[in-house]
Amino acid sequence: MRNKLDVTFEGDHVRVISDGVKDHYFQEQLWDEVAAVCERHKCYRVLGIAHTTVPPEVIDAYDTARMMRERNIDHRYRIAWVEHSQDALDVIEFAATVLANRGMPGRLFPDEGKAREWLFEDLNEP
Repeated sequence: MRNKLDVTFEGDHVRVISDGVKDHYFQEQLWDEVAAVCERHKCYRVLGIAHTTVPPEVIDAYDTARMMRERNIDHRYRIAWVEHSQDALDVIEFAATVLANRGMPGRLFPDEGKAREWLFEDLNEP
């Protein structure tokens, strides 16, 4: 499978389609595009849908927090991520834990429905 990255503004959130090999360079491109689209539209709700064929190295999880901070991905953001590849899930879960421990905004979900529910739940609070 060829790498695919599609980052689009959907009106109430930014949708990321991310398929393929998730090496360091791909992650840099991904967070560059997410930050640019979010800033352009002043929309910081991000729904990521991924099918990873080759996950990043475990050590790259630590670098992802730096990538996000360098792009001003901060408390304004709410990032819901879905990984469809069972083969990549262990590494992606580890990365999500590392990011959470570093105060980065986001959560990993088993499906798009649960991700959407969490992404917008704060809008339903009284």
